[in-house]
Amino acid sequence: MLGRPEALAERFERDRPRLRAVAYRILGSLSEADDALQDAWLRADRADTSEVENLSGWLTTVVARVCLNMLRARDTRREQPLDEGSRTGVTGPDPAEEVQLADEVGFALLIVLDTLGPAERLAFVLHDMFDVPFDDIAAMLDKTPAATRQLASRARRRVRGVPAPDADLPRRRRAVDAYLAATRGGDFDALVSLLHPDVVLRADAAVVPTPGPVAVTGVEQVARGAMASMARARLTGVVLVDGRVGLAMAENGRLRVVLRFTFADDGLITGIDVIAEPDRLDELRISGIGA
Repeated sequence: MLGRPEALAERFERDRPRLRAVAYRILGSLSEADDALQDAWLRADRADTSEVENLSGWLTTVVARVCLNMLRARDTRREQPLDEGSRTGVTGPDPAEEVQLADEVGFALLIVLDTLGPAERLAFVLHDMFDVPFDDIAAMLDKTPAATRQLASRARRRVRGVPAPDADLPRRRRAVDAYLAATRGGDFDALVSLLHPDVVLRADAAVVPTPGPVAVTGVEQVARGAMASMARARLTGVVLVDGRVGLAMAENGRLRVVLRFTFADDGLITGIDVIAEPDRLDELRISGIGA
């Protein structure tokens, strides 16, 4: 029979995929999730587990606590500028895997999770995604189970989205979905077909960056600008921006860019507002689009 340390190591490796999934959903970043697992193993290896009956549950708690500490340490969450890596591709140790994981979880969900506070995010992810009891989560957060339920409930409302004042939401969502698909796929003609002849794209100084905001007019010019953001589009999802359909891009679990759209009566896109300045991002209400 294995001794306790060997049993712990074996259980950790067996549970690694699930623990990594927990960490990724809490943090939204593959590199940070792997860092969290490494830190969690070091903590677990030093701990006395002789009286632990459920090693899998205990390891989940250790990982979650490490992730919570990492979330709370993000005191510069959106103040970093959009760097060159964000404009040219996905940064990190394994970009392809990052994109695959984000696609599995849902880009929009990861973006909305990034708008939650650490306690709300932890409560929602652990309970709604991994069925961790509220009593266990409450102990991690040093709150009562009732208060923890409230945290998860608030997070759930944000994730599910709010009713949009836009009466033409379905058609405009289809247009934004098509815009994102065309940008990801580099389909210039498809993109052009979505744009009004007088379309105007406005981007703030943090997008390029430039000394000041820029404006681009005309179908072909706007379409070419969208083609330049193909790599960024891989980590972009459809969300509600102040109640209207838009796009949001997250890098390593942090909201970086938001696109707001205006439409003509015929459904063509007349305007695109690209926002990356931290102060402007903080003023936006990002939420999920309910089914």
